[in-house]
Amino acid sequence: MQDKKTFFSNLFDDFKKGGAGRTGALVAFVFALLLVIFGFWKTLFIIILTLVGYYIGVRYFSDEKSIEKLLNKIFPPGRFR
Repeated sequence: MQDKKTFFSNLFDDFKKGGAGRTGALVAFVFALLLVIFGFWKTLFIIILTLVGYYIGVRYFSDEKSIEKLLNKIFPPGRFR
């Protein structure tokens, strides 16, 4: 069990040291796999939803008050809560 942990920790350390080239290669590889497995339109849909999720996460979930404001917009406090 310990061997797997050291293997993956070494792998991630090597990946971090690799720089932008390895990161770009990994992103391109994942994109190519998505294209082969799902096709162009489904891959585009997955990427768009991923970007929307990233935007929502950065915009609303980085601060606790912004989550409360969003919930107050969706569900007014006096009506549903």
